[in-house]
Amino acid sequence: MRLILLGPPGVGKGTQASAIVKKYNIPHISTGDIFRANIKEGTELGMKAKEYMDKGLLVPDELVVSIVKDRLSKDDCKDGFLLDGFPRTIEQAEALDEELKNMGIKLDKVVNIYADKEILIERAIGRRICKKCGTAYHIKFNPPKVENVCDIDGGELFQRDDDNRETVSTRIEVYEKQTEPLIEYYKEKGIILDVDGTKPIEEVFETIVKGLE
Repeated sequence: MRLILLGPPGVGKGTQASAIVKKYNIPHISTGDIFRANIKEGTELGMKAKEYMDKGLLVPDELVVSIVKDRLSKDDCKDGFLLDGFPRTIEQAEALDEELKNMGIKLDKVVNIYADKEILIERAIGRRICKKCGTAYHIKFNPPKVENVCDIDGGELFQRDDDNRETVSTRIEVYEKQTEPLIEYYKEKGIILDVDGTKPIEEVFETIVKGLE
């Protein structure tokens, strides 16, 4: 199963990605993780990416595609993969298509999890995270048993600085601007699977599985 996962910040992509890779036994490939791994290993690609990241610049498409291509050539990807955070633009999508074609493989589906902007903002600003173990809660949808205390280890819960209305709203707008054309691109190819991210977690996953089988 060769998949791409799309969805705005706060839509629950991380949760669904974990469930998808577990069910289909495929690697979860996040471009952020690949960059960090390459930089840590001191690879040539990693060092090039680091030059841009250190200056606060976006890593050029050509370099991102090279890093993704290198990752997809690894043995654990031979039965499939889940790409998350890539592609972000039409140019990247076209470059990915070209690379997959050269590798003699093609995408099965592009899972697009969507939700209304106001719902996403409400989800984000109500999120609380445990300082000790990182478990996430929500003051409305998934509150801890005791206010501001983690159910697992009793750690104090905190709100991330960027989980405020203004920042979240901007992040969603940037995502929409970048990704709307990408959704259309894959719709034209007939491989997009639209999934309502406002439903309960289990229901969202069931919809994804049904759409893939």
